[in-house]
Amino acid sequence: MLDISTTELLDTTGKSEIAKKLILAKQETSGLSAEELLSNLAQDAIGFGLKVLLALVLYAVGAWLIKVLKRFLKKLFEKKKTEPAIVSFTLSLVTTASWVIVIMIVVGTLGVNASSLAALLAAGGMAIGMALSGTVQNFAGGIMILVFKPFKVGDYIEAQGFAGTVSEMNITATKLLTVDNRVIILPNGALSSGSINNYSNQEWRRVDFTVSVEYGSNADKVKELLLGIAAADARVSDAASGAPADAFAGLSKLSSSSVDFTLRVWVKTADYWPVFFDMNEQIYKCLPESISLSLSSVFTCLRNWKSVLRRYLSSTMLTLFFGATE
Repeated sequence: MLDISTTELLDTTGKSEIAKKLILAKQETSGLSAEELLSNLAQDAIGFGLKVLLALVLYAVGAWLIKVLKRFLKKLFEKKKTEPAIVSFTLSLVTTASWVIVIMIVVGTLGVNASSLAALLAAGGMAIGMALSGTVQNFAGGIMILVFKPFKVGDYIEAQGFAGTVSEMNITATKLLTVDNRVIILPNGALSSGSINNYSNQEWRRVDFTVSVEYGSNADKVKELLLGIAAADARVSDAASGAPADAFAGLSKLSSSSVDFTLRVWVKTADYWPVFFDMNEQIYKCLPESISLSLSSVFTCLRNWKSVLRRYLSSTMLTLFFGATE
């Protein structure tokens, strides 16, 4: 059946392994009849078919075992109340490793050398890793975030110029949901190496208000009013309730056209924005009605303005006079 002579085959291949196999095949089939050849082919086909069937069975069993393992790990994590980020990372890692093992077993069942395949996969993995250096950096950043836990799902953070609630964490990126319902995806590489402001990390947050009033206003009355507004809000806590400090009101700055007072109150982290907006509204409603200037203060201001104007006009006239004489 093979019309290539042994000498020609050895000369052209240099006694390679392929040539040796062809020589053996020629020697084995040279004395066989057509029926025997068909029988051998049928046996080989049946043997290969059985290997394929066994490989399919192993694949199906492996897929079922992976699903069972994932369900078991999910229940275990739920029982221990593990953070969702760690759960997602562990499940992804276990699933990937399990599928690699299943594929190696299936390929080995088909007669492929598993060690050679493993070496090929390792070399390919190194090449892909070098080509996807940014992805590898994000992967390492995800591991750092999971280990050091600077934030968790549900925290309100500010990082990389964006602020929002952490809605999802995986091994390469973190998703933020902003207050206007936008989804921001931040790569973990940059996130782990940059600054992160976690507003949900502490139980208490301080709300600061700056209120500007006219010169001549009663400072004691302003402070009394601000502290009264703070005391009227049940969400504002004092040191006796566990807050870091009591509410504070004081004069913080003498601006050119106003006197600035600062009100500082402590609230639960979840109440920060509701208290901020509500108390701003209360201050706007109550302050103009409660603060008034005394007549003496008005006259003092007018006298001051007159003296300033008189000095300005005098200096202007002198400048014009001496300039004209020169």
